[in-house]
Amino acid sequence: MSSTPDNPFNFEASAASDESIRDAHAKLQSQKPDKPGGYSALPLVLLGLMCAIVFFGSIYMVHYSIRFDPLVVNSHANRAKPGNTGPVQLTRAQLGKSIYLANCATCHQPNGMGVPGAFPPLAGSEWVMGSEERIIRIVIHGLQGPITVKGNEYNNVMAPLGAVLKDEQIANVLSYVRQEWGNTAPDVEPATVTKVRADTATHTGYWTAPDLLKIGN
Repeated sequence: MSSTPDNPFNFEASAASDESIRDAHAKLQSQKPDKPGGYSALPLVLLGLMCAIVFFGSIYMVHYSIRFDPLVVNSHANRAKPGNTGPVQLTRAQLGKSIYLANCATCHQPNGMGVPGAFPPLAGSEWVMGSEERIIRIVIHGLQGPITVKGNEYNNVMAPLGAVLKDEQIANVLSYVRQEWGNTAPDVEPATVTKVRADTATHTGYWTAPDLLKIGN
């Protein structure tokens, strides 16, 4: 084919055009990013790793879940634990500790030492280790006015808890304070609390120390 001014090298225009288009297209393809929605190797590896963690984690939880014992958070639970020959029994004092911490520790302190000049101590208190009926009355109806504890006088108010605590709860918390911090008095039974509550049903207002001292030991 003869050359022309526009085609000095005598190439066919159509062939030159097709080849240049293919070259340009190949260069563009090599520079294009991955298509949206495509998958690379790294996300697939992470997905597989997560699935493996979930799978083996489930097996571990099923195998060892018995160690998450509800007795740790539920002091009233009374069921047999694997390996034990009988049910787990908690004493009244043990059951009463959480009641004390929730209702009494703010004034009498977690260590039972009270607040000097404001709230009397329960540790070593003659009132705590004395008559059950006296301290039951104090818890049910409250106490107001001066009271002498371990040789020191206190003059404050103890709020009544009879409407807040059930008889068994009162028995448990009093058993706790009578046997904690070196105290060595016996348990208080719920039946005793029930009797005192019934005997004092007509009592209104707070008790005072002189009134309580009229009650025999």
